[in-house]
Amino acid sequence: MNLAPDTLAAYPTTMPAPLICPSILASDFSRLGEEVRALDTAGADWIHVDVMDGHFVPNLTIGPDVVKALRAHTGKPFDVHLMVAPVDPWLEAYRKAGADILSVHPESGPHLHRTLGQIRAIGARAGIVFNPATPIGLLEEVTDLVDLVLIMSVNPGFGGQTFIPASLDKIARARSLLDRAGSTAILQVDGGVTADNAAACVAAGATALVAGTAVFRGGPEAYAANIAALKG
Repeated sequence: MNLAPDTLAAYPTTMPAPLICPSILASDFSRLGEEVRALDTAGADWIHVDVMDGHFVPNLTIGPDVVKALRAHTGKPFDVHLMVAPVDPWLEAYRKAGADILSVHPESGPHLHRTLGQIRAIGARAGIVFNPATPIGLLEEVTDLVDLVLIMSVNPGFGGQTFIPASLDKIARARSLLDRAGSTAILQVDGGVTADNAAACVAAGATALVAGTAVFRGGPEAYAANIAALKG
């Protein structure tokens, strides 16, 4: 997607390169191990794992056993986005399977503060996820408990969606909240991220980008160039 020139102009593009976190939701599921190894070789910073339960979001994807099987294929951090409800019963299973980061939605359980604390207690980094309609002000209440803030620039549940331009303002507001709190949390964006809008996301304050189609397009021989384009 190409953002409108006036939208891009609002966000200067001379910023440090972000972490690139390819989402294996867009990979060839018949050879996931090979795909993860190819991403590692191509320069991915993290491996993003989208977990969907067919209830919290309208899709069903990856269970703990798959994460465990993939763990041997790379030493890169596993960034696991839990789109499940209730989420608390699944935290330990995914941590034991090899998740380094566990990100949860405020809507996926009754006590977000406790859930984030539980993630840290089992030795993982804790992330909070904001859907397009989730108020960003909630971040103020848990800033001290989060290591990652994920702004969804699409509604969750499916890959290949189009970036919502208004997400740039939400990224900027999240950046402001984190900076005011003195937080070192990583600010991540997920949904419709491409080489056309990556720089605007980073200029708005993002420090990590999740990308599926934009990384996997062209097959394994193109992964390195696709990742470099997102960084550049």
